Amino acid sequence: MAMLRSPRPSILLWLATVVLITLNLRPFLTAIGPLSPAIQAQTGMGLEALAWLTLLPMALIGAGTWLTPAVQHRLGARPAMTLALAFIAAGCALRLAGSQSAVLIVTAALCGVGVALAQGMLPGLIKFQTPGHVAPMMGVYSAALMSGGALGAQFSPLAMQWGLSWQVSLALWTWPVLLALWLAWHTLGTMPLPVAAGWQSGSDTTWLLQRRRTWLLMLAFGLMNGGYATMVAWLAPYYQARGWSAAHSGLLVAVVSVAMASAALAFPALVARHPDRRPWIWLTLVCQAAGFAALAWRPDAAPMAAAVVLGVGLGGCFALFMLVALDHLHHPLRAGALNALMQGGGFMLTALAPWVMARLHRATGGFHAGWLVQLGAVLVVALLVARFNPGHYDKAMRPPAGQVMPVP
Repeated sequence: MAMLRSPRPSILLWLATVVLITLNLRPFLTAIGPLSPAIQAQTGMGLEALAWLTLLPMALIGAGTWLTPAVQHRLGARPAMTLALAFIAAGCALRLAGSQSAVLIVTAALCGVGVALAQGMLPGLIKFQTPGHVAPMMGVYSAALMSGGALGAQFSPLAMQWGLSWQVSLALWTWPVLLALWLAWHTLGTMPLPVAAGWQSGSDTTWLLQRRRTWLLMLAFGLMNGGYATMVAWLAPYYQARGWSAAHSGLLVAVVSVAMASAALAFPALVARHPDRRPWIWLTLVCQAAGFAALAWRPDAAPMAAAVVLGVGLGGCFALFMLVALDHLHHPLRAGALNALMQGGGFMLTALAPWVMARLHRATGGFHAGWLVQLGAVLVVALLVARFNPGHYDKAMRPPAGQVMPVP
């Protein structure tokens, strides 16, 4: 990762900004699961209502990510990122008044909109700012995303254990978001950004939606990421139903997230010199299959080991999918737009996974069937990944005849 040794302050500042922004994109989600008994006790929310705290932001992340290129063109990268972080900060802060289920759902929506904007912008900005280090930078981005999830899952239940209310334990995440907002405003004001014409041309997604490969990426990413959403929403409640405490079950979610972060950092570095990412993706899918099988059939045998294996599979696969989407197109703005579309459609599909698990729990009285559904989804994704042959990327994503992409 030569980029990390660069002496240029602008690159180091950009790296710090990417990490701090990304760390704030998951704690609002992962903190909910370990605190769910306390939330249910005070708000009266059932499992299906509680699922909306994951389902709604995931759906909004999906829909909002599709709109991100247009918002970014209209406002500019700096104001759009500031707006994104302001939404997340507002959603976290309003959880202080979260004793009513309706308020909690509104906060989830605010955070989801903010994450959609930030998550839709960052991959394209990374490819523009550090074009020679896309793989390691996407590894850093993905690792920071998962690390933020680990912090949310572990710190919020500990804060409640130390005597804070669950509302305050959730609202504490406002402060790091505000710090990220300040740093992003400063950094994006000092670094070069693409000209408006480049953003406008690069963000034209109409022709991308006419390519079957775009929809294949959405489907595969959505099914794969459904495993993460299900884990975030239901892993802690699953083990609490087996007698674990909030802090102990939160630790399990944190272990998954830390393993995800490690894998998300390692796999892009490992594949940097291998254009064909498929063997590595299949390896991560094998890890996911093993993890979900352990949750379904042997949940008490070695839960921490299963959490590590599952985390390696989820984190490595996420990072590799982000990289594969960027691989499909050479120009950073078009690649960023394709990545945003993949995330957008994918997250809308992902949003259904926690709700499906809640419905299966209601129908069967347990979580076993839900983990088996996730195992089946992994097998489907393994078949879809076979289509990601890098030798066919140019043919699969050929731009419309006569359209020339300006150099930013």
